[in-house]
Amino acid sequence: MSSSLPGRVWSSARSLLPARADLAAMGRNPRRDLLAGLTVAIVALPLALGFGVSSGLGAEAGLATAVVAGALAALFGGSNLQVSGPTGAMTVVLVPIVAEYGPGGVLSVGLIAGALLIALAVARAGRFMQYVPAPVVEGFTLGIACVIGLQEVPNALGVAKPEGDQILVVAWRAVEAFVRQPNWTAVGLALAVAAVMLIGARWRPAIPFSLVAVLAATLAAQLFHLDAAEPIGDLPAGLPAPSLSFLDPAALGSLLAPAVAVAALAALESLLSASVADGMTVGQQHDPDKELFGQGLANLAAPLFGGVPATGAIARTAVNVRTGAGSRLAALVHAAVLAVIVFAAAPLVSRIPLAALAGVLLATAVRMVEVGSLRAMARATRSDAVVLVLTAVATLALDLVYAVVIGLLVTGALALRAVAKQARMERISVVPHLPGEDRVAEHALLAEHIVAYRLDGPLFFADAHRFLLELSEVADVRVVILRMSRVSTIDATGALVLKGAVEKLNRRGIVVLTSGIRPGQRRVLDSVGAWELLRPEGREYATTTEAVEGARAHLRSAGVLPGTGTGTVPGPGTVPGPGPRPVSVITEESSR
Repeated sequence: MSSSLPGRVWSSARSLLPARADLAAMGRNPRRDLLAGLTVAIVALPLALGFGVSSGLGAEAGLATAVVAGALAALFGGSNLQVSGPTGAMTVVLVPIVAEYGPGGVLSVGLIAGALLIALAVARAGRFMQYVPAPVVEGFTLGIACVIGLQEVPNALGVAKPEGDQILVVAWRAVEAFVRQPNWTAVGLALAVAAVMLIGARWRPAIPFSLVAVLAATLAAQLFHLDAAEPIGDLPAGLPAPSLSFLDPAALGSLLAPAVAVAALAALESLLSASVADGMTVGQQHDPDKELFGQGLANLAAPLFGGVPATGAIARTAVNVRTGAGSRLAALVHAAVLAVIVFAAAPLVSRIPLAALAGVLLATAVRMVEVGSLRAMARATRSDAVVLVLTAVATLALDLVYAVVIGLLVTGALALRAVAKQARMERISVVPHLPGEDRVAEHALLAEHIVAYRLDGPLFFADAHRFLLELSEVADVRVVILRMSRVSTIDATGALVLKGAVEKLNRRGIVVLTSGIRPGQRRVLDSVGAWELLRPEGREYATTTEAVEGARAHLRSAGVLPGTGTGTVPGPGTVPGPGPRPVSVITEESSR
């Protein structure tokens, strides 16, 4: 056993490493991948700068993340087309962490999150992404778009960012500051950049209008000496040497909760982005566990170079796919081009106005909102609309991870409600189950003493008490027949409710018999003590016909039907004394 354990561990770890086929694919069409990588780098540059600034660690942190995390995630991830780096969703999570723990806390959180992502990959948790419902994803995306837009209000208005970590409060205070001292230059640059991006994307989608707009805004600020257009500021020429100086062992315990949130968001956004890439191509299929592993390595390494936590970036991945990328080489080229820019063009990049980057992110937020998808989701069902709106509001008002959890919980509750509504209990006739030629003759008499019901669907906690009310209110009968073969599932709550109904009927002198109960359901009933109540004297019935015969035998023994009969079935609620007793029989489908 001990000798095989290391082998199993190594086999599991090796399955997360890049396969030979993944690396071989990079040589199939390098020219196309090189072009795609260059295009993505041009698109990613202003986004990396903007998200770095928004996170609170500066533009250099965004560039370091795009280079280091982008390269490692491309090489070790589970998708051939994924492009990783700083994203708006992650920035939203990082802002309150910066406010509470400072830049060192963010770097520590990224390191811990990387380790957690690797643990999720080893645990093969990637497959659970498929269980996130579409309304949750759409609401999550809508909420993120709103948060990104609100985050950029201070830079777009050209005012210093107000204190606070509540997005709505900060945005409102920025508006108040702008009213007191307007900065129309910043507003003009931000709106111009956003307009060029949005209009250009419709006119010529293949052209990176974000870079064009940012370059134009930078040139305008320099040529016309727009002092109100505050630039990014000095950037280091190159990446810093790797360091762990930011780690504070005493603070690691308090950073675990935010690290869990960062890891959860990184997993969610990366796997969602990889799924989007698969859907845009033919023949591509990502490995979710490898993708988590690659993102884990990326987030372990990025903080060492001053980078923020990274995820797969949906917008950049989409650009990568649309420009013809076919392998990991394109994402690696994207990281390499950004590295060259960091080393060779830092002085030029430092002159980009913050308002121009705010315009880039405002346009990005607008483009994240797919109006057609939102409209279709809202029209699908009322439950989908509720989940979408609730997730979006929770994303805006609370935490992104909490928003997803809330969306999942509400979706589950609504799904249970819908399933519970499928369960029903309806009265059926016992006459078709009578043998021989005496059906018509006994019909009137039996109708006065036996009533039959058929249970359909699940009998579980979500709706079980409704059956208790319906069943326990049966009156003026001596036999009640419930057909159980169509009960799809029964849990402990359903079994207890059924037991309570039977006991209540027994106290009124009504006997309960069963038929068609499946072995798995029998175990549940037995676990709560209901099974013995449903099989008087150890007898159980396989078909409705047999159950009716058992009920007739009991009625004969009670003197209700003529004849002595055999196989008397005394009910668990037998009450001594004169006069007949009602009998309740629970049975299954007529076909059984």
